[in-house]
Amino acid sequence: MNVLIVEDEQLAVLKLTKLLAEVAPALKVAGTTASVTGTVSYLQNNPAPDLIFMDIELADGQSFEIFERISVPAPVIFTTSYDEYAIKAFKVNSIDYLLKPVKKQDLAASLQKHGELYGDKKTASSPIAIDSLIEQLRKQVQPTEYRLRFLVRHLSQWLPVNVSEIAFFYSEEGMTLFRTSNNQKFPLDYALDELENMLDPKLFFRANRQFLVNVSAVQQIHSYFNNKLKLTLKPASDDEVLVSRERATDFKKWMGK
Repeated sequence: MNVLIVEDEQLAVLKLTKLLAEVAPALKVAGTTASVTGTVSYLQNNPAPDLIFMDIELADGQSFEIFERISVPAPVIFTTSYDEYAIKAFKVNSIDYLLKPVKKQDLAASLQKHGELYGDKKTASSPIAIDSLIEQLRKQVQPTEYRLRFLVRHLSQWLPVNVSEIAFFYSEEGMTLFRTSNNQKFPLDYALDELENMLDPKLFFRANRQFLVNVSAVQQIHSYFNNKLKLTLKPASDDEVLVSRERATDFKKWMGK
């Protein structure tokens, strides 16, 4: 089986080549490329490999651009330095990935999975919807710009309030408001659903339909009726803040990160 390694770090190429020789001696590294342009040229001018190991960040851009320029004629195992959270789309779409630094046992498992999916036949078709996958991966690895501050009206002036100073957002009588860590209250012209998309999900969690809370504001977590959770916030909320049974597991994972 012939393999193409797409990687712009020479040490990573050497390490992966060495691991492949140990895990699958019959496998042959047919070529290596270090850039989007070089990979496109290689695939256009050489016999199609049976498998491609492809890093995401290359010398002249992200490897996603390769798929935009040509039809990639072989299944791909991505290699990346991004953590598991950032690349969950790989698992969702049943495609494999290797987290750098590549480990021998992980490489062996990826090759086994490749064998199960494709057998011994070279195929240009993949069970993965590659266009959909690439779009999801692009969204995952490209940094998202989250809201850093809000401009709010206070008496006769406008005040900038940093998001880091906001303890929680909440809805009350059809209005959206937020409470700062020093217990100031301000209204906002956004719905909680809109705010949820503006804010970093590592910092803010939608506890329920009424509250969107900052991780730094959560002081205590209590078990509650019907497997819900009850939160004690600082500053204190005027209403109970409950996390639904359906969201309780996700909330605990979020708090434990």
